[in-house]
Amino acid sequence: QVQLMESGGGLVQAGDSLRLSCTASGRTFSLYDMGWFRQAPGKEREYVAHITWTGGSTIYADSVKGRFTISRDNAKNTVYLQMNSLKPEDTAVYLCEARRGPRWEYWGQGTQITVSS
Repeated sequence: QVQLMESGGGLVQAGDSLRLSCTASGRTFSLYDMGWFRQAPGKEREYVAHITWTGGSTIYADSVKGRFTISRDNAKNTVYLQMNSLKPEDTAVYLCEARRGPRWEYWGQGTQITVSS
C-alpha cells in the first residue's frame, strides 16, 4: 500500500507560480506511475498530468499543457507539479494519485489552490 501526502498549496494571484509536492510512503514508489488530478467545487475530478514510473513519459491535460510541469525524484519518493501562469480556473483541490495498473489506486488528502484574478 502507498500513502500519499500533498503539500505546497495556497492562495496566489493570476499569473503567479506555485510548486506542489507529493511525498509517498513505502519503498516501491519508483514502481508507480504518479499523477495529479484536481477537483473544483461542484465539478468532477479532472485529470491534470501524470508521469510514468520510469520518468520517461509525461502527459498533460490540454488545459495545463505548456504551463504545468510534472516531475519526480524517486530517491526522495516525491512527485512535483510546477504550475506557472496560474489562472483563476486552476482553482481546485489538487490530489496526487498512484497506480501500477490501469486504474489509479491510491490518492492523498489533497491541497487547495486558490487563484485570484
